[in-house]
Amino acid sequence: MSVAVLRFPGSLDHESAQRAVESVGGIATSVWHADAELPAGVGAVVVPGGFSYGDHLRPGAVASRAPIMGAVRRHVDRGGLVLGICNGFQVLCEAGLLPGALRPNATLTFVCRQASVEVADDGSPWTAPLGVGARLSIPIKNNQGAWFGHPEIDRVALRYVGDDRLGSVTAAAGVLDESGRVLGLMPHPEEACDPLLGSTDGQSLFGVAAAA
Repeated sequence: MSVAVLRFPGSLDHESAQRAVESVGGIATSVWHADAELPAGVGAVVVPGGFSYGDHLRPGAVASRAPIMGAVRRHVDRGGLVLGICNGFQVLCEAGLLPGALRPNATLTFVCRQASVEVADDGSPWTAPLGVGARLSIPIKNNQGAWFGHPEIDRVALRYVGDDRLGSVTAAAGVLDESGRVLGLMPHPEEACDPLLGSTDGQSLFGVAAAA
């Protein structure tokens, strides 16, 4: 089955996400935001990072109402997997597919650095192969990446290890929906799939997508 990588006007990292899928032997299919349906045979959907149109109003707000998001909801209802990265995480929160919201970073600046994250919940197809306590080295690059939610209720999948400059509640780096099939994270695993970039830890997530 193929992996659908969504593309919005202004999105930057869709091509990197496609290459990440292909790096683990998967088949990536680019899907335009105005499409009403996902291609046949899609097992997982990646909502990539970058900047979607309308982010100047509120990150992800306009993109969350794009026609393709209806198809993404139906995909989840059928038991499909969805991975939202950075702006994709914001889109999924705005669409109600993930809990909470993303606020401006605690530093009130754009943060770009390599981050260490730890698996906090392995009861999901995305994190089960890793196990609780597994650590990944993945870069972050965002301005509004501080997740705000209810950690006693919501499922935190990944937490920052050490200095969390973003200011997320309980240092959350990624969260799951109730089913565990939808994962959103602020770090960019697609930028950690090539040894030349210093880490291949992101391949674990894309391997799950390619096998869906």
